[in-house]
Amino acid sequence: MRFAIVESGGKQYRAVEGRTIEVDRLPVDAGNKFDFDRVLLMADGDDILVGTPTVSDILVKVTVVDHIKGPKIDRFKYRPKKRIRVRGGHRQQYTRLIVDFIGRPDEDRKTEAKPEKTVEADDLTKIEGIGPKVSKTLIAAGISTFEALSNTTVEDIQKTLTDAGLRMMDATTWPQQAKLAAQGDWDGLKKLQDDLSGGRKASAEKKPAAKKTSKK
Repeated sequence: MRFAIVESGGKQYRAVEGRTIEVDRLPVDAGNKFDFDRVLLMADGDDILVGTPTVSDILVKVTVVDHIKGPKIDRFKYRPKKRIRVRGGHRQQYTRLIVDFIGRPDEDRKTEAKPEKTVEADDLTKIEGIGPKVSKTLIAAGISTFEALSNTTVEDIQKTLTDAGLRMMDATTWPQQAKLAAQGDWDGLKKLQDDLSGGRKASAEKKPAAKKTSKK
């Protein structure tokens, strides 16, 4: 397995042929290709080249896959006696790259590593309570199939939604619905959804109290 240590934005990353890496956001559109300017180390089995500080005549070719956001980080500033309380949040932006080639410019060979297998996403909006915005949030968090959703705890789903600013959602029944969808039990899913209201378990309606009749 051939890999290299590259530098981007003052940080070092381990780049492996045929695999993806995430670096701080770069001003490059998705689908474009480029080479890393600074390669600090290259290793191919037992052969290791260490730069001083960079390795000359070694190229690391990558392709921009997409731009993503990291998890939300809350920050809170408090100053006693001045009654200053400031709360905010931040989501770091990253660029996902796939490493196409590591080696010398005159080297003609195919990469040994195979690209990572992509999993086709399911239509999560078939789960009652999930709309297009929530579906995009779950997919961005790596929950793109019914099976993945069914294996995710309600607590983890709620945390993902809260980090994305979606605080009024109730995911209590989503794993149960997703399990039926993953099994292809659409009749069972429909029967379950008939008892739900907006993805929540419908509460039993209280019967109005009987009117008392006065005796004459």
